[in-house]
Amino acid sequence: MTIPDTLVPDTLVPDTLVKDIAVAVPGATAVFRRYKIDFCCKGGVPLSEAATARGVDLALVLGDLAALNGDETEAPDATEALIPYIVERYHEVHRAEFPEAIRMARRVEAVHRDSPDCPHGLGDLLAIMAHELDEHQAIEEQMLFPAMLGGHYDLTHPVARMMSDHEDLGEQLEALARLTTDFVPPHGACTTWRALYAACQKLDTDLRVHMHLENNILFPRFADLSLVTA
Repeated sequence: MTIPDTLVPDTLVPDTLVKDIAVAVPGATAVFRRYKIDFCCKGGVPLSEAATARGVDLALVLGDLAALNGDETEAPDATEALIPYIVERYHEVHRAEFPEAIRMARRVEAVHRDSPDCPHGLGDLLAIMAHELDEHQAIEEQMLFPAMLGGHYDLTHPVARMMSDHEDLGEQLEALARLTTDFVPPHGACTTWRALYAACQKLDTDLRVHMHLENNILFPRFADLSLVTA
């Protein structure tokens, strides 16, 4: 069976294989762990069968999977709407998704440490990224964003710091792509390994869009970027 590149969570059907969902729906592994559904070694069964075996309500599992990735909405333009959108769509999502990616990376590195394709150091990289991003987002949420919403329009210096952080994050994303061979798992990789790379690819995509919204749309409203980039 050919595994689809992506699955739309709210259109999943009960006979979709657990392992296919784990690979194609970032965040699904956390849902499966919550219900103690094996998505790796015993993931080659329909979701309905796995739910029955665990004695859990299939409708609840499908509901949690559907909630992982609703339809993308276009970012609002007005500053007072854009800032809450960034916090909800990106800050909170990053905080929710990094721990699962780190857990899977540690697992893959431990189980497959002798494989020449093992992404040694991936767990550490993700942990560093998560820590630095958490500090970065806290500054935005506690200081920079309130200042913006409060009508302060000369924020060149704090914006410069945030954009410098973004440059560092961009370099980390390049390292992430190298460690995961551009998010392509090796032939024969287990479900956890493939789910890990899918999660990393989503993190990469989300972080790049997140930085775009701030660097190119939000920040220019509050800073002289010619001074920031000089």
